[in-house]
Amino acid sequence: MKVAVLGAGAIGAYVGAALHRAGADVHLIARGPHLAAMRQYGVRVRSPRGDFTAHPRATDDPAEVGPVDYVFLGLKANSYAACGPLIEPLLHDSTAVVAAQNGIPWWYFHRHGGPWDGRRLESVDPAGAVSAVLAPERAVGCVVYAATELEQPGVVRHVEGTRFSIGEPGREVSARCLALSEAMRSGGLKCPVEPDLRNDIWLKLLGNISFNPISALARATMRQMCRHGGTREVIETMMTETLAVAAALGCEVGVSIERRLAGAERVGDHRTSTLQD
Repeated sequence: MKVAVLGAGAIGAYVGAALHRAGADVHLIARGPHLAAMRQYGVRVRSPRGDFTAHPRATDDPAEVGPVDYVFLGLKANSYAACGPLIEPLLHDSTAVVAAQNGIPWWYFHRHGGPWDGRRLESVDPAGAVSAVLAPERAVGCVVYAATELEQPGVVRHVEGTRFSIGEPGREVSARCLALSEAMRSGGLKCPVEPDLRNDIWLKLLGNISFNPISALARATMRQMCRHGGTREVIETMMTETLAVAAALGCEVGVSIERRLAGAERVGDHRTSTLQD
């Protein structure tokens, strides 16, 4: 299995290191001091589950990598439309694009079924620019529950969680999902293949839509937001509205707001990705 991680930041480098431990041919695509550190020292993971160092290949030039079986996207979603020159050298006819993306992905209504089937959301795929670069047929959805931080160039601090849920837009359990799941599990990660990943998307969004902006505005960690009465009240209101939208689209989150808040508080003084940025 040949894998390229395009945007090997905290999450991307962590996944790449795990897949490398599982025996995959992993290529991390990054830049700057982080790239230099990974080339010299490897990816150093600091984790409560045990520290380890992995030595996947690292480059800033996708053309050096060539076509791969899976492209793991660690880029911010707002850069997808411009990533064509970077991703094109990595693709062959059956390359899967695994988007570790918070929020509603560009492929959300691809093979959705019902009245929304095939609809394009202008807010996430303006003028079809993302779909033109990343064909929805290539997409394997990925919802990230692991919490990581880039402690310094080349050093990833794993805070909590190892789950990366994946799934096909069309809800089938495909061979490409099963193969990726097995590799991720061999590398020490949890990687269930979900029959309808959209439920997981809304579960993760329940937190992202509330914790992320509030953390940036208040400069607060997960624990601080959950324990402060004012921020907790705003979070509960935002989550209530989010659940209503999910239900209108036929999705069941399956977790109460109270349970979601309790889980977030257990993460402790972790900074959301928005606050880290």
